[in-house]
Amino acid sequence: MHSHSLDQWTHDHVYLGHKHDRHERRTWFVVALTAVMMVGEIVAGTLFGSMALLADGWHMATHAAALGIAALAYLFARRQASNPHFTFGTGKFGDLAAFASAITLALIAIQIGFESAERLVRPVPIAYGEAIAVAVLGLAVNLVSAWLLREQHDDHHHGHSHAHGHSHDHAHGHSHRDNNLRAAYIHVVADAATSVLAIAALVAAMLAQWSWADPLVGIIGAVVIASWAYGLIRDSGAVLLDVNSDKKLEGAIRERMETRGDKVTDLHLWQIGPGHRAAVISLISDDPLPPADYKRRLSGLHGLSHVTVEVELCRHEKQGAC
Repeated sequence: MHSHSLDQWTHDHVYLGHKHDRHERRTWFVVALTAVMMVGEIVAGTLFGSMALLADGWHMATHAAALGIAALAYLFARRQASNPHFTFGTGKFGDLAAFASAITLALIAIQIGFESAERLVRPVPIAYGEAIAVAVLGLAVNLVSAWLLREQHDDHHHGHSHAHGHSHDHAHGHSHRDNNLRAAYIHVVADAATSVLAIAALVAAMLAQWSWADPLVGIIGAVVIASWAYGLIRDSGAVLLDVNSDKKLEGAIRERMETRGDKVTDLHLWQIGPGHRAAVISLISDDPLPPADYKRRLSGLHGLSHVTVEVELCRHEKQGAC
């Protein structure tokens, strides 16, 4: 046996999302943009007495921190991708960051709702012209950030397999989102939505003298942000807890494996990174086939990056008893 022959039986466990480096660079750029605008809005909101503008500024403060977490998650996942201490790589680190961002969003919603309700009871004077100008600038920054963080989906597919019972099928499909990028995107979209509502409220309050419009917008924004936070907590939490949310892929695996009388007795399917899923499949068979045959049954299934197949012989005197 040649010493180099072992290489064909070994493999890495790098399950980073498609365009990981691109997402990391853009996230860091948005962090810088958000931090600069954050300072401007907080100062302007304080000087001009606008609750909606202050809310937008403090959103940006906490969003800047959350975006920083997202950027650091990309950095850590990339640098530690080949670290053997991480059994299935660092692909899920982005989901951990996304979960933390979702908690931050929920806390932001609570804070804004409370402060807006307080301003609704005790209104303060507002310098409308200046406040509207700064809100428009903040909206422009948010729209640029949202454009930078938009996720473009591709269906590129790459695969390779190994004869020892493990197969690797690297796929990138639109059904497997990068929750870390999604969290960063939601943060800037939440800021953009708050900016739009702030502008509308300030214009209405200025023209119609509706002093209650400004804090009312803060309450509406809090409800919207809370709903986005809930969705992000649900989706990123499901990945962290290894919830199988791809029933279509599970059904396709069962359909392909259960031929010739073979039966799937146990199937575990979970996400190990954006666009990457792992599967552990147990089969019973009257006439077990070589591992390569079972791997060929799963060829072409997008999203399977690490597959382990276990086959047990079903011993019965009567042929086909399984």
